Amino acid sequence: MRRIRSVKRSVRFPVSSTLLRRLALASIIANVAIVVTGGAVRLTASGLGCPTWPRCTDDSYTTTAEMGVHGVIEFGNRLLTFAVGIIALAVVLAVLAHRPRRRGLLPLAVGVLFGIPAQAVIGGITVLTNLNPWVVGLHFLASMAVIAAAYALWRRIKEPDGPVTPTVPAPLRTLAWITTAVSASVLVVGTWVTGSGPHAGDHGAARNGLDPTAISQVHADGVFLLIGLSVALYFAFRAVGAARAARAAAVLIAVELGQGVIGFVQYFTHLPAVLVGAHMLGSCLVLLATLGVLFSTRERLPAVPPAPVEPLAEPVGAGA
Repeated sequence: MRRIRSVKRSVRFPVSSTLLRRLALASIIANVAIVVTGGAVRLTASGLGCPTWPRCTDDSYTTTAEMGVHGVIEFGNRLLTFAVGIIALAVVLAVLAHRPRRRGLLPLAVGVLFGIPAQAVIGGITVLTNLNPWVVGLHFLASMAVIAAAYALWRRIKEPDGPVTPTVPAPLRTLAWITTAVSASVLVVGTWVTGSGPHAGDHGAARNGLDPTAISQVHADGVFLLIGLSVALYFAFRAVGAARAARAAAVLIAVELGQGVIGFVQYFTHLPAVLVGAHMLGSCLVLLATLGVLFSTRERLPAVPPAPVEPLAEPVGAGA
């Protein structure tokens, strides 16, 4: 009896679509924030402030006074993971409480929730491997995957539950996917640039051995290609009258140009920590803007309710 009453209460007080969407947006912001704070850990040489994992020291799960400010910074970033996880859990519970139940929301919400501890485990491996630059790069890319899933959930909440239909011609959809792939490759190569540079996260951490000048040039070439593709998308979308997609492409171009300016300035000013941190934030914004373009090339139609089943006519003379 109690169980029936609890179910009725959950249905009587469902989570609104507005609240669900706000929680999903909070999840995006939280995951971007932890990327920035993780960058602060590396930029302040606090990557081994807690020299082991999952504990902070061999004898303590928390930082100690002897570990100083580096221990506080690293341990503080670890605590933020719990905050991000709580928000992700709240999103999952909100999806379950939402009425009517929405197809496709729960897998995305659960993906974000489980992506956070997975990302934390990779972060722990970076500590256990003394900040191996390749693992550090994987740690960043795992965060990008979680952000992408959180963004997809946020967009999906606003959409109806009908079939997906393109809003632009097929060749432009293909070009949008190519642009997305190039954007992802720029992020990957960016981690290689970071792994060859001076901000290792600890003064004794190894570098990946790549030539910083050469790999930075490869990264810059990828950025130029990405901007060129984005400009092409903008004019192509305008040519076919896809106003929403054109606006999304314009936002992407603006974000890319801002990120490019930060990247060039930080390179020629020998990578000051503040600009490197801003560049990490810009990487998250480039990812989100790229996904915005991709989502703008399609839309979901309202779900068509099933046709009512009419009762079979009674045969003539059946009652005789």
